[in-house]
Order: sequence, then C-alpha cells, then structure tokens
Amino acid sequence: MSEEQVIQVVDVNAVRTITLNRPDKLNAFSHELLSTLHKAVKAAAKDKSVRCLVLTGAGRAFCSGQDLAEVADRYTSDEPIELGGLLRALYNPMIATLRTMEKPVIGAINGVAAGAGCSLALACDFRIAAESASFIQAFINVGLVPDSGSTLLLPRLIGGGRAMDMACTGRKVKADEALTIGLVNCVVPDGELQPATTEWAERLATMPTQGIALTKRLIDMAWTADLETQLEFEAQYQTTAGKSHDHREGVMAFLEKRKPEFRGE
Repeated sequence: MSEEQVIQVVDVNAVRTITLNRPDKLNAFSHELLSTLHKAVKAAAKDKSVRCLVLTGAGRAFCSGQDLAEVADRYTSDEPIELGGLLRALYNPMIATLRTMEKPVIGAINGVAAGAGCSLALACDFRIAAESASFIQAFINVGLVPDSGSTLLLPRLIGGGRAMDMACTGRKVKADEALTIGLVNCVVPDGELQPATTEWAERLATMPTQGIALTKRLIDMAWTADLETQLEFEAQYQTTAGKSHDHREGVMAFLEKRKPEFRGE
C-alpha cells in the first residue's frame, strides 16, 4: 500500500481531516502508517490555512495499535526484545507533535481505540465518540506498559485510580462509560459521528486559533507548575494574546454588536 493510501487527507473550511486507512487491519500501526501519519500531522501543524485538525479511522476501527504481524520476526529467537527504539523513532515524535501543535485537534473515535491507538486518541484535545467506540489499554494483555503518552494523558483525563484500572486490567471501556469518566467529550450515534465532528471542527476553525493554542499550552503546563508560576505564565501569555488581531477584533465586535470575524492570528 502506498503512502497516499495508508492515510487519506481532506481539507474543507479550514479543517483538515486525516483518516487512517488500513481498514482490513483495523488501522493497526505499520511502520509506513506511523511515518506517513507523522509527516501529515507535521504538515498540518505548519499549514496556516489549517485551523483545526481531525483524526479518524476508516472502517470499523479508529486504530487497534501496533500491527504485531509486522514485528513478529523479533520473537523468533531468544534474543531480548528491545522496544524503546521503536517508540523513540516513530511513536513519541508523533504524539509530541500533536500535543504541541498550535491548533485544536479532534479525535473522531469511530470504533475501537486500543493500545497505541488509544494513546493517539488521548493525545487529541477533544474526543467525540460514536456509540460503538471503545477504548482499551491493551498493553498489559501482552505483558507491556502503556506508552505513547498514555501514562501521562490518561490519568490527567480520568484520574489515577481509573487509569490504573484501565492500564492494569486491559479491559474494554465502552463509549457510554468513557463519557461518564471524562475520557471523551461527547458520544453520538454511529451515523452522526461525521456531522457532529464537522460541526465541532468548523466552529473551532472560526475561533481565535492563537488563543486556543496559548490555552492548550497553559493547561498542559499547569500540571507541573505551582500557583505563582502559573499566574506568571498566564500574565505572559495574556500579553501575547492581547497583541493579536483576534483580540482586537473580538472586543470591537462586542462593542459594535456584531459577529466577530477571527483570522486565527
């Protein structure tokens, strides 16, 4: 399968949708898919015409994690298995790009998100789940630890106790439970996932992109900052936001009683 086929990229109204396209493998991560997806995510991050990114999967899965068939040859001898290099080379850079991207990222979770596929969903800023979606921290089922950011992002979203439950049992968390515990932002019927995601994404794409980017950065920083430090960060970032076109436009639109026209700058 060529690079153009393992993902699909569509741009509409300042929203870029990247679809993982290995439906026969439940969109499992191959080396090709990982490297191609990372290139596409980096391109979206740099493209000023893109003001919101959507990630989703083709077929009946979002992403089922690492394609174990591709790494099966590592298990044919008694040599120790070394997985850290794979993470450092392919998974970690992609997750870091998503988390530092200065625009909102929506995960449209259309089916199972397992293993590193679950980590990919967690790395998004928002998660909209179809009723048939599910989340599995499947690493423990093959004697591994969660990776690709899961040990940081999962407890932030649902708390340490629930994160330990998911990570240490490897059980399936269905969409309704995911909503209850705060793992997703909303759940919609399967047939309404695409229109619901489009509505969210196009709304975000018309908002002050720089303000969203600065907010995203501040919220991520808050987990390791004390109050005094965070107050100073807020002051610094508010200074930056205050100098933007969109701040001036927002205030003027309020004063003139009209709808603001944000440019994302």
